[in-house]
Parts: sequence; C-alpha cells; structure tokens
Amino acid sequence: MSNSQGNNRWLMGIVAILVVALCGAVCLGAAAVYMLTQSGGSTPSISGSGSSQSQGTRAPAPTRASAPSGKKVLRLPGGNGGGGDPPTLDPALAGDAESAVYVAEIFSGLVTLDQNLKVQPDIASKWEVSDDRMTYTFTLRKDVQFHDGRPVTAQDFKYSIERAANPATTSATADTYLGDIIGVKDKLNRKAADVKGVQVVDDYTVKITIDQPKSYFLAKMTFPAAYIVDKNNVERGGRTWTDKPNGTGPFKLQEYVRSQRLILVKNPNYYGDPKPQIEQVDFILGGGSFMTMYENGDLDSARVSITDIERVQDSSSPLNKELFVGPALSTQFIVMNTHKPPFDDAKVRQAFALAIDRQKVVEVVFQKMPLVANSILPPGMPGYTEPSDKPKYDPAQAKQLLSQSKYAGKVPEITWTTVGAGGSAAQDIQAMTAMLKDNLGVNISIQQTDWATFIGQLNDPSRNPYQIFDIGWIGDYADPENFMNVLFRTGSTQNWAAYSNSDVDKLLDQAGLEKDTSARFKLYAQAEQKILSDAPVIPLTYERQYWLTKAYVKGMVYPPMIIPRLKYVSVSN
Repeated sequence: MSNSQGNNRWLMGIVAILVVALCGAVCLGAAAVYMLTQSGGSTPSISGSGSSQSQGTRAPAPTRASAPSGKKVLRLPGGNGGGGDPPTLDPALAGDAESAVYVAEIFSGLVTLDQNLKVQPDIASKWEVSDDRMTYTFTLRKDVQFHDGRPVTAQDFKYSIERAANPATTSATADTYLGDIIGVKDKLNRKAADVKGVQVVDDYTVKITIDQPKSYFLAKMTFPAAYIVDKNNVERGGRTWTDKPNGTGPFKLQEYVRSQRLILVKNPNYYGDPKPQIEQVDFILGGGSFMTMYENGDLDSARVSITDIERVQDSSSPLNKELFVGPALSTQFIVMNTHKPPFDDAKVRQAFALAIDRQKVVEVVFQKMPLVANSILPPGMPGYTEPSDKPKYDPAQAKQLLSQSKYAGKVPEITWTTVGAGGSAAQDIQAMTAMLKDNLGVNISIQQTDWATFIGQLNDPSRNPYQIFDIGWIGDYADPENFMNVLFRTGSTQNWAAYSNSDVDKLLDQAGLEKDTSARFKLYAQAEQKILSDAPVIPLTYERQYWLTKAYVKGMVYPPMIIPRLKYVSVSN
C-alpha cells in the first residue's frame, strides 16, 4: 500500500475514534516534568475535564455564578488542571508539575520568579556577587516565619540544602539544580558530611560558592530543591512529614485526601507582597468532568480539553468570553532510549523521526490546539531560534535509513510506554504507532503505566527500562540551559534518552561560562542542531494553554511555567 493510503487508513480510524469517544491514556511531561491530563495542548483524554458527549453535539450553555459563601474560596481542578494526585509535596523530591503546583505555594526560597519570569528577592532581601562571579552573599529578611511562627534563619537554608544533597533523601533533582554549589556533589556521592559551599555568616546572612561562574545560577535557585524546609518538621514527622508541612509560602496545607481534594488556606503571617487575598483554595482531585463542574458553578477555573475546544472557541458561546489562550514554555517529546535496542543505532532513531507525520497528528488528533514542534527550545524561551534543518516527514528516506541500520530486517520487539489507566491508549500514540507500522513495517505494542511509577523509573536514566515513550518538559526558569543542559548533558539525571555526545557536552560547557548573552545563545543553538541530528528525541508539540475562568475571579494568571501565583488572585461576590 502506498504511503498516502496508509495515512488515510489511520486518519479515518482516528477520526472515527474521536467522533465516538475520546477515551485513552493520560499524556505527560515534566517540569520540570509535567503530566497533562485534560490538556488542550497535549494528549486528549476524557478522565477529568472535558465533556463526555461527542464534540459539537451540545448547545452552548450559560455559565453559572459562584454560590454565595462567607469565605473567599477559590475552587480549582487539581494539579496542572488534570486533577491528578501529586507524587510528592517534598521540595527536595518535586521534579514534576503536578507536585510543583502545590509545593510553590506552601514553601519558598531565597529567590523567586515573578509574573514576568524574572528572578526577584524572596526570603532573601538582597544579594551581592563577587568579582569572580562565584560567590553569592545573601541577606535574609528578618520577618520571615515558618507557618508555625518560628523565625527563619540562615541555618535553615543550610540544613535544607544539605538535606536535599543527602543520599538518604533520594532527590532526583539535587544534582541538577544544586550541583553547581561546591560540596553538593561530594555529599551526594557520600564523600563529604556537609556542603562546604554553603556558609552561614550569621543568622541572616548566608554565603554560597559555586564551582564556576554561571549566569543562570540565580535562576536555578528558584527551583523547589532550593526551598527552605523546617528541620523539626522533617525530622519529627518522619516519612509522613509532608502530611503537615511547616513551610514559609503564602498558603498552608489544611487537608489532603488522596483522589478527592487538597485544600490550602492562606498564611496570615506571610511576609511577601502581595498578601494572599483568598482565604482558601480547594483543589478537586480524582474523576468526574471538570468542564461540567465549571458550567454548573462548582469550579471557578477549568482547563479546556480537546473534547470541548470547538464549542468554547465559538464566539457565540458564553464560554468564549471566559477563555484564555496562552503559551507555555514547554515541548512535548518522543524519547528513544539510546541504551535499548534498536535505539542504540542513530539510523533507527533518525528513521523513526522521518516516519511520523507530526503535522497530521496536530491537525487531526489535537485539532491544532498545540503547535508542531521543530526544535527542543519552545518559542518564547530566550535563545529560541527556528532550526535550519527542521525535522520533516519523509517515509522513503526513513525506510532507507532503517535498511542501512544494523537492525535492517531484524528489528526487535518494541514497546511504547505511556501514562494511562488502561483501556485504549491515547489517540496520538495510536496514530503514530500506525504510521511507523505503515512506513517502516515495525510492530509496536503500547504499554500504559501510572504517573508516579513512570516518573520514578525515569529518575535514573542508566536504569530506565523503557524503549520509547512520550513525555514533556516545561521550563523551570527562562534560560536555554534548563532544556539543553538538563535534558541532554551526559550523565544528567534528567537525560531520559541516556544520550551522550562529547561535542555537545563541550558546547554546553562553553555556553555555561560565556558572559555574552548573544554568544551563549549561539553555542546552545549549535548544540541543539547536533542533538536534533542525532535524534535521541523527536520534538512533537509546543504546548498552548486553554483555560476558562469565571468573571468574578480577578488576578488569575496562567504563566508559561510554574510560579507561586495564587497570592495574586481575588474572588468577588
């Protein structure tokens, strides 16, 4: 059968599936790692947000006002909009968006990101940088308290860093985000008892020394691994200390019932500005239709899924006036594990990249909600450039590359792993495996797993059991280092493909030390082109956010990456 006939076959199948139902697996990503259940910009799903009826069959319905209440309560779908449980509430362990959404509200660090994604003072009121750009001296505010009222001091920061770097904590992010600090790697590798690069000068002054001058260091310190935790809380609470976390952030955890609800209440002693204006935030977890809840007045915000996008975008619908569409600094990838056959052969990886028509996946399955990705860095990320040699769809060349590989005529069994709860796999995964079957003659089985298990396996790339899988990365801070170095440097704990290229590593090293911003970005662009040529990953989509928000909710922001944002929100009667 010709390529066009093969494409028509899977297209008709996918269209039929979309019309009948949108059942399927959750698609994911990271933030660090992010999981996008119900996302408009990623894999479609009907668990959680989204209508259970066929698309386009329901007439536009007016939205209802919030029920009157003595409290100013904000009601949201859980996590990043999909309603899933957070894998952790421990800042040292949080490497995914579902966890970070809550952690960023309960805890805080020396510095933070504002609504414009700029690094700003937080627990630290100011800092000074040495002439060699390797020593940072932070002055802490004297009015910062833990939720229980105990004052925060420089000793708390040192404890928090050393706890994150303690091998017993099993942090998958400490090396990546704190490893520039002298002594962190030694403590992680059991070569030191403390982190000598963190020096307590006095109760409100802490000095941090890093191994080399790096322009992105301050941005890294906004990541949860650098948040301050209470030693008494952690050590007295044992393994369940996060059931009652004693943080410093604008909100406190009041209640968490797994798969039902997570409730935050405002911290009356919060030191920052603005102060929280809402008294309580109810995150709804588990099943049910978040869109139905939104339309019934039981939610104040909801993420729009592919099921409802057409009617929400209809200008005659009342919902259209409540729609926000905005970018996200995230890229969805297909990752091929270079340590697992047949993906240890670059020609096989290149063949797979050429055999998938990503444009058709976006147009037919995703209904153009996300954008087709042609690069690792998403648009809007500093340093982003459209690659000169874009990934393309070329089945003939793909077949030729496969025939030139060491697996020609003997491709082993391949399993594609994705997040899901059983039943039919997500439509994009079905479509892409069908393309690979038609264009390359390879049979691929689909295996679903839960999010916590999936991300836990990826935390150690050297032991990653998955051959090929789909995952996304959402920026932690606005610097290309957060994508390029974290995801593709040899030995990085977030290098999911176990990719290694010494030339790429050298370019990343040069970029890290380069003072001139323009020169830095050019070095990252060179590294990106080499990575795309080696094809350890296939860029699939750039996510876009689609959210509905009630008119009485003021100040709600949907930033392109995760920041503490609930303190900006108010609810009118």
